[in-house]
Amino acid sequence: MFNKRNGSAGCIINFYHSSTGLSANFAASLAIMSDAITHECGLAFIRLRKPFSHYQQKYGSVMWGLNKLYLLMEKQHNRGQDGAGIASVKLNVEPGYPFLSRMRSSNNQPIADIFRQVGEEFTELQKFNAEISQYAGLMKGHLSFLGELLLGHLRYGTQGKNDAEFCHPFIKRHTIPARNLALAGNFNLVNTDELFGLVNIDPGEFQKQSDLAAMMEVIYHFLVKNDESSPDGLDISSVLKKALPLFDGGFHVGGMTGNGTGFVFRDAHGIRPSYFYVEEDVVVAASERAAIRTAFNVGENEVQELMPGHALIVKPTGEISIEQIIEPKERKACSFERIYFSRGSDEKIYKERTALGYHLSQQVLNAIDYDLKNSIFSFIPNTAEIAFYGLIKGCEHYLNKIKIERILSWGADVQPEKLEQMVNRKIRMEKIAIKDAKMRTFITGDVGRSEMVQHVYDITYGTVRKDEDTLIVIDDSIVRGTTLKESIIRMLSRLKPKRIIVVSSSPQIRYPDCYGIDMSKLGDFIAFNAAIALLKEKGMEANLKEWYEQCKELHRNNQLHTINVVKQVYKTFNNQEITNKIAQLITPPDLTIPVDVIYQTIESLHEACPNNLGDWYFTGNYPTPGGNRVVNKAFMNYMEGKNARGY
Repeated sequence: MFNKRNGSAGCIINFYHSSTGLSANFAASLAIMSDAITHECGLAFIRLRKPFSHYQQKYGSVMWGLNKLYLLMEKQHNRGQDGAGIASVKLNVEPGYPFLSRMRSSNNQPIADIFRQVGEEFTELQKFNAEISQYAGLMKGHLSFLGELLLGHLRYGTQGKNDAEFCHPFIKRHTIPARNLALAGNFNLVNTDELFGLVNIDPGEFQKQSDLAAMMEVIYHFLVKNDESSPDGLDISSVLKKALPLFDGGFHVGGMTGNGTGFVFRDAHGIRPSYFYVEEDVVVAASERAAIRTAFNVGENEVQELMPGHALIVKPTGEISIEQIIEPKERKACSFERIYFSRGSDEKIYKERTALGYHLSQQVLNAIDYDLKNSIFSFIPNTAEIAFYGLIKGCEHYLNKIKIERILSWGADVQPEKLEQMVNRKIRMEKIAIKDAKMRTFITGDVGRSEMVQHVYDITYGTVRKDEDTLIVIDDSIVRGTTLKESIIRMLSRLKPKRIIVVSSSPQIRYPDCYGIDMSKLGDFIAFNAAIALLKEKGMEANLKEWYEQCKELHRNNQLHTINVVKQVYKTFNNQEITNKIAQLITPPDLTIPVDVIYQTIESLHEACPNNLGDWYFTGNYPTPGGNRVVNKAFMNYMEGKNARGY
């Protein structure tokens, strides 16, 4: 983008975009994500606080900021592997020269692809001047992404195309610097239609599917108004205070304007995670604390959590402030962040996941009747490994207690061989399942494809005693149950165990998510299907019709957001009844080996993760009114046979 204010010449190029019916100024410069619901994206924000010459002298490279952005993104690659993007804003650029740049990629290794291109630009410069890296000013002038403000994003696209144009950051361009805007985030909104209406925009079909498009338009609307009233000093705090109360959802968003204002904000319930770090050289924000700690080699207490409803704001002068933008509400931080999404290298997350496994140990011991001698423990997939360690610790705690009691009961009659045998009793652990690389197949027939799905996992032969051992495997969660039934259970059964027990470190997933996780259709949930199956077995199918009519009535009266009707589906049955039915549903019909399921309880989840109490996908207790609307709409879609999201 080029600087026009203060007299330099410029123009806005605008041409019609036939596929969307919108001008390319909107449809091209503001790339729209195909599907706003994601598996959890990652955000990286950096604001350099010193001249580039400082970094050259102190750290030996004028590219220090870009290198840190790369590290910050790479250390969050677990949050997004389908695409990535970066944007940069340069401060104090002469009128007529570019100050806002953006690059996105949907390459197989998008982060590496982006920074390879950044590196190639630098390499090309060196061909003409081998010593250019020693001149910070020249480097800033010639390298597109050598800016003081840096914004990075990692996309985990679960629906729609994985094209680069769907990746964040999205941008709005203008010849006036303050009216240039770049946004990226980890979030989902459930009131996008209303937001477009508030700013009098009639979006194309493509844009209707994007929450970031709606958020961008609302923020940009108030940004332009603010710039019109105060052209010499953009007040981003005022802009956000007008915009954020309009958003229904969970969000952690970073942005920057062309005049050099940077900001990061978080929703009022703290649904999405947000962390930041400030020191004399740099201001940093990211989705995960561990990523900041690793990239900048700092202690845990040096990285702070951005509180719900607050924003981190860095003015063009470098002045930093933490401001309350909206009134914080009851904290409902997403518990799935602790169960699965965030990297386990964070010490608090590691302890919490260990606790999740530990809390399951008593249920497992009861299920196997304390027969540890004939039980083998393992985990699937690798992300469940930490919870697995906790489960083992819980079982070891019981085993050690038994050892002490037995040894004490012997009194003085202790034989060395007998003592050695008792002391050496261990929990039997094995690496049972191994996930192969992604398997792609040309087979289109259902039978052939089912056969290929079975081989997503391989097994370690010779680890299980045929018809003697009970095999216990722990997983992060059981969402659809498809992989369990079609792959994992079948593969484990080849080892011929006496019994298979699948343990979930999370409770039953019963309700759709609408705050950033791809769990939007009720018919996909094994817990919902289990409840439906039980209703049918008891001849209570008529209740489904009754609840459907209740949803339709609420919809007609614009009251769909007032109550979660779907809770009635589960109310008739207790947790164990649904769990038993789930075990039946994930058992292949031709399998004779008994399969059982054990779930984490809600109470144990909250005890293990006391600061992340967001549990709406387990309990149906949504933190915002939009959640009830989404779950009821999802139920209506299910009853109408529509394979569509609830929003």
